[in-house]
Amino acid sequence: MIYDITLLKKKIVNWLVNHPNLWTNPLSINSILRALTGHFRVLPDFIIIGSAKSGTTSLYDYLTQHPSIYPALWKEIYFFDRYFPRGITWYRANFPSKFQKFFVTKIQRKSFLTGEATPTYIHHPLTAKRISKILPHIKLIVLLRNPIDRSYSHYQMEKQMGNEDLTFEDALESENSRIKGESEKMINNPNYYSYKRQIFSYLTSGIYVDQLEIWMKYFPKNQFLIIKNEDFDNNQQTVFSQVENFLDVNHAKIEFKKQNIGKYNPMNFETRKKLEQFFDSHNKKLYTFLNHDFGWK
Repeated sequence: MIYDITLLKKKIVNWLVNHPNLWTNPLSINSILRALTGHFRVLPDFIIIGSAKSGTTSLYDYLTQHPSIYPALWKEIYFFDRYFPRGITWYRANFPSKFQKFFVTKIQRKSFLTGEATPTYIHHPLTAKRISKILPHIKLIVLLRNPIDRSYSHYQMEKQMGNEDLTFEDALESENSRIKGESEKMINNPNYYSYKRQIFSYLTSGIYVDQLEIWMKYFPKNQFLIIKNEDFDNNQQTVFSQVENFLDVNHAKIEFKKQNIGKYNPMNFETRKKLEQFFDSHNKKLYTFLNHDFGWK
């Protein structure tokens, strides 16, 4: 009996499409290869966990220029918040192979690090616990930006992407009602991911102390490098050298070119004054918690 080759092709494609380690984007040779070799790939040495709109894209770009740091398939993998149900093999598939690491470290005798940067991790209620179980010794990099500027940049990004149709002032007023109960849903159902909370948390994403208090219950402080975004903007070389020291890699020549620079009208003065009042107590609590004054007046 001659087997129907068309039917066979359909079965193979169906198997690939439903494979748990494949991406949501269209099939490619690369995605198929990675899906089938996930077990033979390394886990990250570092993660930039946040915060969003604070320079994470630029920092990751600079890191992946370093000769000892090998990039993930994507800068933002979203495994520990959005795609956690896909499993650890899916996560591994985003990183370089163990064979590549062996060649670099054992044959070439060079340093080999890899990592990712998903800035929504810091604000998700479950990511710290998840990462601590899988990667207890991971090095964590945090960029913190004046929460007033961060919130406005966040709003402008969502507006540009078509996710926001309110004015900035109305969006701030509506935040509580928009995201009410979303954190509880994620905690009670680990498979649930709240896009509402990701998109509309202009204020709560900037209450850094609440987030870091959770993270530091699972990781010691020496596993964190916390960077003030404004310092990074003003002196990239100095701050990047601190990152190199934290990751224990040699200093390298890097081309510093900022990424994801948005252009938009300045914030309303009265709105800024209100946000200064809102964040004042949270910032002071952060300074006390970290024993460091960020100077966000």
